[in-house]
This record gives sequence, C-alpha cells and structure tokens, in this order.
Amino acid sequence: MRISILTIFPDFVRVVKEYGVVSQAVENGILEIEIFNLRDFAKDKHKTVDDYPYGGGPGMVMKPAPFFEFFKFYNETYGKPYVVLTSPQGDVLNNSIARELASKDHLLIICGRYEGIDERVMKFVDREISIGDYVLTGGELPAMVIVDVVSRFVPGVVDEESVKNDSFYNDLLDHPHYTRPRVIEDMRVPEVLISGNHEEVELWRRKESLKKTMLKRPDLFMKHQFDEIDKRALLSLFRELMADAK
Repeated sequence: MRISILTIFPDFVRVVKEYGVVSQAVENGILEIEIFNLRDFAKDKHKTVDDYPYGGGPGMVMKPAPFFEFFKFYNETYGKPYVVLTSPQGDVLNNSIARELASKDHLLIICGRYEGIDERVMKFVDREISIGDYVLTGGELPAMVIVDVVSRFVPGVVDEESVKNDSFYNDLLDHPHYTRPRVIEDMRVPEVLISGNHEEVELWRRKESLKKTMLKRPDLFMKHQFDEIDKRALLSLFRELMADAK
C-alpha cells in the first residue's frame, strides 16, 4: 500500500515511518510512505502557501495554487490517489473507517493548517477525517494517527490475531492483560489465566471485555452483535452477580 502525506512540516511527520511496526512494514516493502512539502509547489520566491481571507477575518487561509500544482505533478507521476483531508469538520476516525482506508491501494493525506484551506481545493478531496471533537494547530498529528491506525489493517503489518483482539475491533473494549510475576504486592494474576484451560481463558476474557464495555462505553455495548461466546460470558457474569448478592 502506498501512503503519501502532503504537509508544510515534512520533518514533523517523517517520524511516523521510522519506529515500530510501521517502520518494519516499510522496510519489508508492505507499506510505501512518502512525504511531500507543499512549499515545493509554491511558485513565488518565498514559497508562500497562505494568504489573507477574502471578506476579512482573523487568521490565514492555505492558498489553492500550490495544491493545484501539487496534484498536477502527483497525478501525472503516481496516478490518482484516494485523498483524505485532516479536518475538524470531518468524520471522526474509528475502526470501520480505518478498515475502509486500508482497502485503498493508494492513499494521500493532506495536512490542513491555519484557518483552513481554500474551498476550491476540495475538488481533489474524497473524504474529510477528524480524530476528535477539538481543534489542533495543524493536521500533522491527525495524519500520523491515521497512518498508524490504517496500517494495522494492512495485511502483513501486524499479526491478524493481534488485530482481532484489539479494543473496538468487534465493538468491545479489550480484556485485562497480565504477565510475570504471578504476584506483586499481594496482587495476583487471576487463577483462570494460569489454569491451562483455553476454553475457560477465552470465556473469562470475553466476560471481562463485556464488563469493561458495559461500564466504560455503553454506547458500544448497545450496538454490539452478540455471538455464542458472548451469551455464555453474560450468563456466567449474571451467575456471579447472583452469587454475590446472596
């Protein structure tokens, strides 16, 4: 998969491809991540990419001309990508959107800045995406988040079973995790996890996952599609609650 990022701060976002599983995927040729500096496509000697807004008002607006020059170059060189603009007005990023973006062969992310971009640039944009209902100083951090989230759904970047066990994959939060030692400051690892009974371990994990989701994210719990192990886990949880109530 090819992912390109268009920004006025290329050194800011370059770090996204230099660490962790994304770096390994780049080294292994699974991901190809390229970063472009919008200023390289500005024609004036000062490489200006912003200007005052028509109609007045505070702040600056990103000029359309450098974008038009960039897309002329890019489409002729690489072909037409699926274009995402980081924007507080966009759809809030979630696992479903990440899976959809990961299915694209060629993704280009535009990092917004200032008060926004000239509306005429929107002719190139396929989708606007936000990472939350707040405003950042620029789109570089959201672009890096999008790359990291999307890359996990690209086959070969991480183990498929690891992705399936992540929070939100099936609209449930993840279960608790433990590692050695078994006891630390009188806090013990749950006995079921060291029992060797894989069926009971899976049931315990699903039960804890459901419990966490009910308490912390009831909105996710309400839309979850319950399978057989979910029902068994809820039945076990209900029996525990009844026993505690006696």
